[in-house]
Amino acid sequence: MPSSFQRALSFLLGLALAPAAMAAAPGAAELQAMAARFAPVDIVVPLEGLPASERAALGKMIAAARILNGIYLGQIAPGNAARLVALAADLTPLGRARLEYFEINKGAWSMLDRDAPFLPGVGPRPEQGGFYPADATRAEVEAWFATLAGPARTAAEGFFTTIRRDPSGRLLAVPYSLEYQSELADAARLLREAAALSTQPRLRAFLEARASAFLSNDYRASDVAWMDLDASIEPTIGPYETYEDGWFNFKAAFEGVVGVVDAAATQKLTRFSAELQDLEDHLPIDARFRRPKLGASSPIRLINVVYASADADRAVKLAAYNLPNDEAVVAEKGSKRVLLKNFQQAKFDKVLVPIAAVALGAADQQRVAFEPFFTHILMHELMHGLGPQTITVAGRASSVRAELKEVNGPLEEAKADIAGLWALERLMDRGVLAKADEQAVHVTYLASMFRTLRFGTADSHAKGMALQLNYLMDAGAVTVGRDGRFAINPTRMRPAVAGLTHDILTIQATGDYAKARDWLVRMQPLKPEVRQVFERLGAVPTDIRPRFVTADGLDPG
Repeated sequence: MPSSFQRALSFLLGLALAPAAMAAAPGAAELQAMAARFAPVDIVVPLEGLPASERAALGKMIAAARILNGIYLGQIAPGNAARLVALAADLTPLGRARLEYFEINKGAWSMLDRDAPFLPGVGPRPEQGGFYPADATRAEVEAWFATLAGPARTAAEGFFTTIRRDPSGRLLAVPYSLEYQSELADAARLLREAAALSTQPRLRAFLEARASAFLSNDYRASDVAWMDLDASIEPTIGPYETYEDGWFNFKAAFEGVVGVVDAAATQKLTRFSAELQDLEDHLPIDARFRRPKLGASSPIRLINVVYASADADRAVKLAAYNLPNDEAVVAEKGSKRVLLKNFQQAKFDKVLVPIAAVALGAADQQRVAFEPFFTHILMHELMHGLGPQTITVAGRASSVRAELKEVNGPLEEAKADIAGLWALERLMDRGVLAKADEQAVHVTYLASMFRTLRFGTADSHAKGMALQLNYLMDAGAVTVGRDGRFAINPTRMRPAVAGLTHDILTIQATGDYAKARDWLVRMQPLKPEVRQVFERLGAVPTDIRPRFVTADGLDPG
């Protein structure tokens, strides 16, 4: 007779292949197996190198980042915080299992299972999150946007407003500084206290500017200050990514990442910043779509995360990020890439190596290594800042994000992945990276494709990866042996990488929403050989679940 774990595993495999609705709310054993897909990892970061003043400031920053969890719950769905309170009061084994999985997902929907609800009586996850009225339709909101002009439309479609109804039922834009007034006032106070404790001028400048932004709703100055930040502590605290807005990809979700900079390793990465203009100048697209001059600043920071919250701590964890997302700031200053070294190492050890043992042949398994995994993540983030950003469509100024709406996220993640691989190939050709590493780069990328695909089709990265893998398999660049093991075809890989990079960048440059949407829909279904690999992965974790040991030991004061 199968064990409870085996029954739960069968249940999970069925979910991966079935429609996005659970026939019945899972029980405690099933929920525990679902949670086990996230491997626990203790996040311990030595702080002995920080003076007492900076450790005290670090505690304040972490306290501010914790506040963002509450805001983010409401951004995912109305009533989300109330569900969390109710679950916390249920001390039964089933209640504990539900609470644990709710905390992983920051809601009642399982990200790895196409956002299927796992609590009884909970309907589908609202595509509009908590950013728009629950009784509104996408068509109603889009029609209302079209009635606006100038600053009113900019605010309504901007990153930092929710859309609500006035007493008469008409739609209006509400600044985040009012929507989340109480929480942001507390977070601003803590950031100012952190600034007062720190002795690092640029860190103090950013913390003060971000505190002011929480109260004024004007984030431009604090984004510029964050770009200029060069300190031993790297805080990313505020509203950034727009993936939670499933309607338009307009509204920014709050997140917090506070880490300690690895100064020596960061210094070694600065050579890549000097290569960005050359990469832009040689992107495989029509020359008129390339930017003759990138933003002046392209800093790279390698950090060890001490604490992450809200959008940065939901289900699948960050490995790196490229910010800010404000196109005007990017045009002026460029963008900053932050690499999370301890998270990446944990993902490699706990997830990627076991996946390679199942998906790849014996010889290729030996070629999977942390260095190409790390370097491709770096190039992924660098490529987010390259290629089309602000564009002209039918004679009007616009942006890729505004034109592609909800399909922008998956297509942008696919672009960063495949263009990142193209960029590594170019850097190897130019001698910046060792040409001998090309096979390891390609094979490690192939193994990591399966890692990303397991994030589930509710995730923009997984949607973008489905596009990539299907394209490469159709092109004969990725092959499958009789034993079901995957491999790279070296003679076809480079042309396919350049071709896919060209196609994605061209869609972005022309703002072709219909083409992007139809292409992504057509390229989402996974081939049987890919699904068979998933079935063989068994109990291999899908991602990590950090336990912030160092952060929990800090006194916020």
